[in-house]
Parts: sequence; C-alpha cells; structure tokens
Amino acid sequence: MKNLRALWRGELGLDAAFWTWAVLGGLLVNVTTSILFLALMTLDQPLPALLVGYGFSLPYNLVALVGVWRSAARYDGPGLHADLARVATVILMTILSLT
Repeated sequence: MKNLRALWRGELGLDAAFWTWAVLGGLLVNVTTSILFLALMTLDQPLPALLVGYGFSLPYNLVALVGVWRSAARYDGPGLHADLARVATVILMTILSLT
C-alpha cells in the first residue's frame, strides 16, 4: 500500500512508475480482470462480470496514469522521455480500459 501511495503522489522514479506500475502492472491487472470477466459472462453472471471487469481495472488504470504523469513532472532527465512516458501511458491505459 505504501508503494501505491508513492505512485499516486508521483514519488516513484519515472522508470518504476512507467515500467513496473503502468506497463507490467497494467497488463497483469487488465488481463486478469478480462479473463475473470469472460469467465463470469459464460456463467451468465453479467453484474459480477461488470464489477470485476471494470471495478478493479479502471481504478488501477487511473492510479497508474496519474502516478506516471506526476513522476514525469519530477523527472530530471530529458523532457522528451517524460513526455513519451506520459503519452504512452495515456494510450496504453485507454486501450486497456476499453478492452
């Protein structure tokens, strides 16, 4: 929970915020919730499927996006790297949220 708070506040390094939380964590959370969504739909459980499919992934995606955005603002390296991390995270989280 401490790391999640640090992510939200932008206190993590940009590399950790982007690669660990947005890319790796985003894929893990979204693939898992998508599989559970499909499993629940096959069991004719649309409400639990909706809650699992979007109730976990959308909040995670939002926290990851905000965390990368804030970490990019504190990044001391080339501004292009911070901008690319922001753009890539917006695109990734949008795609993951819609699928």
